[in-house]
Amino acid sequence: MLTATQASKGRRGHILDRAGRSRGGSQGEQQVSGGTQGLGKVEVRLKWDPSAYGEPPRHLDIIATTYPADDPYGRPAYVVHYDSRSPDGTINMSRHSRTGMGFGFVEVMVMEFDRLSPVYGRVVVGVAIHQDGGPRTFGDISNAGVVVVEGYRQLIADDFARVADATAATVAEFTRDSTGAWQLREMVRGFDSDPVLFTAEMGSRQH
Repeated sequence: MLTATQASKGRRGHILDRAGRSRGGSQGEQQVSGGTQGLGKVEVRLKWDPSAYGEPPRHLDIIATTYPADDPYGRPAYVVHYDSRSPDGTINMSRHSRTGMGFGFVEVMVMEFDRLSPVYGRVVVGVAIHQDGGPRTFGDISNAGVVVVEGYRQLIADDFARVADATAATVAEFTRDSTGAWQLREMVRGFDSDPVLFTAEMGSRQH
């Protein structure tokens, strides 16, 4: 289980450009409106193909880091992934896979923004590749894809092609606006961190 303290430790990773070079800034950021009422119940869905016979399993994880409203770019208040849900149950994994085996989206994170405490003002969601089976990037993972949906409305869809040389990537940033409503911004940025280090860096302004 990753804690906020664990997430703050370790070496710095790097954000990568399309050629695999370290760089600052962002790679794919676009505002996606949550409407005048803001976002309610949102799902992040992930898919990828299993490894070939005889190869180590390909294990990807959806990860969310939640930040206090008074320190939205500081240390995460808590981290949610396959082995850890939010303290109040508003962000949790409803489906998890260690291999990618299954039909369609094999991993799903549910986020209930209409129930999230007002003490939290920012949530960043990303995907990390476990490296215990050997070094792997998104370019090594076939048929990988992630979507963010609210009900029947698709908000974001990405295939990680623009971060093919990365081992982890942010996908979306959720923030409260001045009225308290939650809004979404697409934020695809590639990192060369492992899952633990990624949780410490995924919410940074620049990397």
